[in-house]
Amino acid sequence: MTVFYVAVIERGDDGYFAFFPDVPGCTSAGDTVQEAARHAEDALQGHLTLALEHGEALPAANVLDAIPVDPEVTEVARVLVRFEAPERAIRVNITLPENLLAEIDRYAKGHGFTRSGLLAQAAREHIRAD
Repeated sequence: MTVFYVAVIERGDDGYFAFFPDVPGCTSAGDTVQEAARHAEDALQGHLTLALEHGEALPAANVLDAIPVDPEVTEVARVLVRFEAPERAIRVNITLPENLLAEIDRYAKGHGFTRSGLLAQAAREHIRAD
């Protein structure tokens, strides 16, 4: 399932920042408008995938025209960002070095991920970077 969310990109003191009015707490940043917009997709995918893993429902997505302009925001752009809802999860068996697995688990726990969620997000980011 594909859902499009509005990202508002604003100018800040140290670059550009994107936030999603329909997805509180989900933000991204970049040195340029384009970079902030590109990072917005990764931020949205990770944020909503984690929410789904915790049993939360997807927030309703408004259309561009339904998002009011905030006079306190130095808005430079609005973009639609695609979220691809994860498909049915499939259990797999993998082999990893014990110390790497412990490091993955520590990182996941400290950053609000499950082991599977962290590995899936890392794989997505690696594939997109290629």
